[in-house]
Amino acid sequence: MPVSLVSLTDLAALDFDEILDVRSPAEYAEDHIPGAISLPVLSNEERARVGTIYTRQSPFLARKIGAAIVARNAAMHIETALADKPKGYRPLVYCWRGGQRSGAFALILSQIGWRAETIEGGWRSYRRLVQEALYGSPWPAPVVLLDGNTGTAKTEILGLLRAAGGQVLDLEGLANHRGSLFGAMPGGQPAQKGFETALAMARAALDPLRPVVIEAESSRIGHLNLPRGLWEAMKAAPRLELSVPLAARAAYLARRYRDVTDDPARLLATIDGLAPQHPRARIEAWRALAAEGAFEALAAGLMADHYDPRYGRQRARFEDRPTRRVTLDGLDPGALASSLPGLMAEIDALARL
Repeated sequence: MPVSLVSLTDLAALDFDEILDVRSPAEYAEDHIPGAISLPVLSNEERARVGTIYTRQSPFLARKIGAAIVARNAAMHIETALADKPKGYRPLVYCWRGGQRSGAFALILSQIGWRAETIEGGWRSYRRLVQEALYGSPWPAPVVLLDGNTGTAKTEILGLLRAAGGQVLDLEGLANHRGSLFGAMPGGQPAQKGFETALAMARAALDPLRPVVIEAESSRIGHLNLPRGLWEAMKAAPRLELSVPLAARAAYLARRYRDVTDDPARLLATIDGLAPQHPRARIEAWRALAAEGAFEALAAGLMADHYDPRYGRQRARFEDRPTRRVTLDGLDPGALASSLPGLMAEIDALARL
């Protein structure tokens, strides 16, 4: 009997060895149940071919051709990815809507003797749970925003807070993006649906009785949009604002963005992307600093003339929110570690407001 999911936390309580996603690689890449292994029974091209035959020629012919392809791919998976599975192996199998692909594969596995089951409604049923969590329910825990201009080590501080037992939501980590024009990360960003799945799972793990610390962001990180409910909770939240001297921030950014500065073509292209917003002489000055390898000076110039003014304008929209300010003189590991107890005390004070 297919397994019915009623909450995002159901999967963790189920007694299965693995979750197998038998959709096409493109479907898996866009979004999948966390931890699922991709074992497609139809490739991207095969799925497109069967779909075209179904709509343009004959549903019967499409099902016959599709069954043959599924059988061949199932045999390949059994001989490779599943070859070492023991007699008591128990997989949970799903496709897009819990229909023919997952049913066919689970039947074959069951004939071997494995206890294979499917998810009722497939990925679509899981996706509905994600959407309900993010778009149909209020944000579950009180939010405290970690604010501050570019280069104040907010993301690193989030990691220190988590290691110290704090409740943290790292949106930039989930989005695989550092939240600025220079912020692209290796591997690129997930699709919007994949980001939402990761966010919904992080949300489900929150303790509603404890504050969750989130870095102050715009409603968009790279090409990904934050759900409205989360964004509204962030806008209404009290803020811990970090103040750090420009020189210390510039030195920190020169270290943190070494992947950008090690790629001169990418660095110059990103600077050129700012041209519509700045005088030509300023862009040329930034380009010259990049060419000289004067990365701290470049970071200082970008912050003074581009990022800080924009942060200031955005922050002014939330001046009525409760705010506590902390000054950090340096951002080296030792300075950050020594500042942690004070930061945690300020967060606790904001959470009680």
